[in-house]
Amino acid sequence: MRYQGAVYRPPSEAYSLIIQVTLGCSHNKCTFCKMFKDKKFKIRKYEDIIEDLISARKYYKRVDRIFLADGDALILKTEDLEKILLKIKELFPECRRVGIYGTPGDIMRKSIDELKRLKELGLKILYLGVESGSDNILKKINKGATSDEMILAGKKVMESGIKLSITIISGLGGISMWEEHAKETGRVISAINPDYLGLLTLLVEPNTELYDEVQRGQFKLLSPKEIVAETKLLLEHLNVSNCIFRSNHASNYIPLAGTLPQDKENLISLLNEALNSEFDYRDEHFRRL
Repeated sequence: MRYQGAVYRPPSEAYSLIIQVTLGCSHNKCTFCKMFKDKKFKIRKYEDIIEDLISARKYYKRVDRIFLADGDALILKTEDLEKILLKIKELFPECRRVGIYGTPGDIMRKSIDELKRLKELGLKILYLGVESGSDNILKKINKGATSDEMILAGKKVMESGIKLSITIISGLGGISMWEEHAKETGRVISAINPDYLGLLTLLVEPNTELYDEVQRGQFKLLSPKEIVAETKLLLEHLNVSNCIFRSNHASNYIPLAGTLPQDKENLISLLNEALNSEFDYRDEHFRRL
């Protein structure tokens, strides 16, 4: 395999074959993000992608899942994605799922019929980084999309039948906007009603604009307990059906997992227990909850 630069994938694609269809991210301007800074965005040549697929077929006896990297491979023209998916079907008939990152712009440039066609060819899950439902926060982090655009794009994926996995980030509004972040994110996610929802906790990394804002005192980070309060408020404002919820990434203080809405009250109860207790948020007791 020929990988160029750092390669990123969603946690659920940990055991997938990763094929770089694009290099980098076409937007690559989010203030909190350090990913893909080592490369300039471009779409790889079709011939190179096919060579990688053929090489992987020779190396791996069985491939159940394939993830098309990098940041937003959905930016490819539909006919080009179709050719790649058809080749995957030919080389990896055992492959059960192909996944991909997509931006709201990528999604909206595709028709429903195009998305349905991609699903028929094996594209079974799309990952969308919503990050926040607050337009004020989305503008501050230079996300390049509004909450309305997030909703339209998310609903379009759901209508196509492709599974939709959304990521949001705790603490992204800082001290001054934590309530707005929780409530507005709950509003947007409820409107989309995705299949999967993943909650990460903000990690501020050097060499990002947000890091510089923190150093200048312009952005105040939430404490662990404030993150828990924000998560509780978010859950209280989520109204979804049959959504698998995960907040058990290494960045999270308290690991949570459940299906909404049936596990909503139990998750809120666990957060209330944390808020009413004095404890180490990395304590093994809470990591088992």
